[in-house]
Amino acid sequence: MAPDPASEYVLELDQVSKLFGTVVALKDVTLRLRRGEVHCLLGDNGAGKSTLIKILAGVHPPSLGTYRVDAEPVAFDSPRDALDRGIATVYQDLALVPLMSVCRNFFLGREPTRMRWGIFRVFDRRLAAKIASERLADLGILVRDDEQAVGTMSGGERQCLAIARARDKGVSVIFITHNVHHAYPVGDTFTLLDRGRSMGTFKKGEISRDEVLNMMAGGQEMQAVMSELG
Repeated sequence: MAPDPASEYVLELDQVSKLFGTVVALKDVTLRLRRGEVHCLLGDNGAGKSTLIKILAGVHPPSLGTYRVDAEPVAFDSPRDALDRGIATVYQDLALVPLMSVCRNFFLGREPTRMRWGIFRVFDRRLAAKIASERLADLGILVRDDEQAVGTMSGGERQCLAIARARDKGVSVIFITHNVHHAYPVGDTFTLLDRGRSMGTFKKGEISRDEVLNMMAGGQEMQAVMSELG
């Protein structure tokens, strides 16, 4: 089946389950991400958010169900496979090295080089600094010194660096975990998980922030809202 860039959905999970031995981490979860929308995945600790994100990012294969990218079924063997399809995850620890500079972190593991001393190649610091500064500026972060240690940056600046690094790899889908207060103002659609099961997907116009909070507090509140919407 050939990829369909014109598909309404960029990513789809259909009835996906994930088992670790006898432990059921996810059960029959369906998730559809439309192009151009901000889709927030919410749930309390142990709800299954991390497992679902790791499936999307190629860390874990689903035990059951179908995963599609641009309407094409996929079976990723590693995060590299997912990255090749433009999917990356920015984790809470951001995978940055605090004592290294901004430009070094931006190109960590894929540093641009230039020829020197004939056959030898060395890190092209000037090019790396220029590109890193431009990409961060696109996100509203002005780098004062490209040799600045990442550990001296604010939390928001470090997060922008991690996002800019993913974008520079050609990534078109980035997942970031936030709490509800951060997610609700920017989200278009919300999927809520509870103990490994999807409790519904809602558009912002269908649900208030307080209702989202109440849903995350317990399944009874969630089921009541779902009944009202249905």
